[in-house]
Amino acid sequence: MKIIPLSEGAFTIDKSKLFVPFNTEEDDLQSRPIGSLLVEVQPFLVITSEDVLLIDAGLGFEQENGQLQLLNMLAANGYQRDDITKVLMSHLHKDHAGGISVTNTQGQKELTFPKATYYVQRKEFEFAKEKGRPSYIPEELECLENAPNVVWLEGDGVIDGYIRYQITAAHCPYHQVFWIVDGGETVFFGADDAPQLHQMKSRFVAKYDYDGKKCMELRQQWWEEGEQGKWSFLFYHDIKTPVYKFD
Repeated sequence: MKIIPLSEGAFTIDKSKLFVPFNTEEDDLQSRPIGSLLVEVQPFLVITSEDVLLIDAGLGFEQENGQLQLLNMLAANGYQRDDITKVLMSHLHKDHAGGISVTNTQGQKELTFPKATYYVQRKEFEFAKEKGRPSYIPEELECLENAPNVVWLEGDGVIDGYIRYQITAAHCPYHQVFWIVDGGETVFFGADDAPQLHQMKSRFVAKYDYDGKKCMELRQQWWEEGEQGKWSFLFYHDIKTPVYKFD
């Protein structure tokens, strides 16, 4: 499998839940509000023997010309929006789902990847509509509801025999994680249950998680299983190590 991180850049986030761009070479974290976290926002492209997978859809950060940074990163790596065959969504928080849709010339929201099949937990979508801002932006998600190329997942399961998904209810109530097994390799995406490498190696409980203790326990479990199974881990919010592979 081929793995390509699609970085939207570095951001700080504080209790306001606003993602503010951060230039790692010029900006000073100490100048940001107390408690600000520095994170990368990076969906992943995973090319398997069967698919061109997009895993999560980013913040929807736009360049000055109005083009999605996500699409720019795809193009920089030789791919276009119509090349994506599946979009796997771990959950619908705004920093993971902002790139799900774009505004068309009529001012309406439409799916960014019209030829892809989107895989979304139904209860996560319902929760996002009910919960709303600031964690979710429902208007960016509305076009999912009646789209013919959305597959609504109900609980745990397997997609096309090689992509396993599981609800963890750890970072948020209907958060899910993915294992992609192809050609003897296993790629694991823990999204915000396992967002950074250093969290895998420490007993870290985050206050921002729905069930921080469960997140910690799952990270320890996955890390042990990954070491035994020689998994590749994808870290959505890790600036220094987006991909880690056990050899």
